[in-house]
This record gives sequence, structure tokens and C-alpha cells, in this order.
Amino acid sequence: MSITVKNTKVQPAKNLILISFGILLFLLSGCEETVESSVADIDGNVYDTVVIGSQVWMKENLRTTRFNDGTKIPLVTSDTAWSNLRTPGYCWYGNNEAFFSLNHYGALYNGYAARSGKLCPAGWHVPDDDDWYELSEYVGWDAGGGKLKEAGTLNWASPNANATNETGFTALPGGFRNAYYEDCERFRYRACFWSSLSGQSFELTHSDSNTSARPSRSPNDGASVRCIKDG
Repeated sequence: MSITVKNTKVQPAKNLILISFGILLFLLSGCEETVESSVADIDGNVYDTVVIGSQVWMKENLRTTRFNDGTKIPLVTSDTAWSNLRTPGYCWYGNNEAFFSLNHYGALYNGYAARSGKLCPAGWHVPDDDDWYELSEYVGWDAGGGKLKEAGTLNWASPNANATNETGFTALPGGFRNAYYEDCERFRYRACFWSSLSGQSFELTHSDSNTSARPSRSPNDGASVRCIKDG
């Protein structure tokens, strides 16, 4: 009888522990954020995503032709018209849509489009200065560019210094459209990404592995856009 009584008292305690543990696991699992592996823009283009530190980034340059409210972004092919534009616009490097869209270099957007607040898919945004600085701090200013650039020289010009792409960011050298000189420059040599809150662009080059911010880019220049998920 004493054995029976002892077992009767212990068993409910064991069950209670197991139930409590199960509830704890359920609550913890409910707190975890699910990160989607891809996101689509309003044109139906699908972009792979990557988690870097506490941020979630697209792994590809944006190539939408419409704002996320469905409004068309003006396509501007004329160099003179591009330089004189004071409203949002986009273009393809060298006006070669087929190559730059299909090869994930993306479109080039002017600063007015980048600051519109409507360029990225809903729930995403064009990174501001703080977003870029947080990324740079995470990977390191002096050598972090190599961790962000696609490795090899298939898309980057040689030597593509110290490129490992260990973060999965897969930066591509889409070049930029120079409003002052009215031409496109530095394709395969430089990746130029807009910041949404200033005239800065975040840039990587083929010749070194540093990360840098260019403070003086004109809103009439054209640069790539890499979207980041809202925090």
C-alpha cells in the first residue's frame, strides 16, 4: 500500500512538469518571427531575401516600374530629360532593359523616386542612412564590402577585391546614371545604392573591399535600390 500511495503522489507531479514545459515551448515558438525567403513587388518580380544581423534585405536590386500603389514610374530614356527631371523617374543602364532586368542588376532610379516612400513593396522601404550604417557596422567598414559583394569576376570587373559574399547580400555593380555628364558610368565597376533620407548613396567598388557613403550625389543621378524590410 505504501508503494501505491507513493506512486500516486509522484505521477501527477511529473505530468504537471511535462504540461508546463509544453506550454512554455508553445509560447516561445509563438514569439519567433517568421522571415519569408522571398518577396514580390507590384509588377510580380520576385526577390530572394537574406537576414544580416537584425536586418532583412533583398538579395537583388529592385526592378519595379510602378510604385506600390500601382502608379507608373515615368521611364526616362533621354539624357537631357533625365538631367532636367524634378520628379520621380527610372531608367535602365544604357537603355538596355532586357539585359539589366533579366540579369538582376535592376533599374536605376533618381533620388525623387527613392524618397517617394512608395518604391519598395508594402512592408519594405528604401534604406535610410541609419540602415546603411547599421549594415556597415555589422560587416565592418574596412573590409565589410567584400562580405557584401558577389564573389568572382563574372559580373564584377577584376580584381573584385576580397569579395566573398559571406553575408549573402550579393551586391552587383549596376553603375549609375550621371546627371551632370548626361551619361551612364561604372557598370561592372561600382555598386551605388540610394539612401532615402539624404543625398547619400552607399557604394562598393571592384578595386577594394571597403564600404563607403558618398554624401554629394544629386537627386538627378540614377542609382540602384536595395530594399530592406520594415523593422
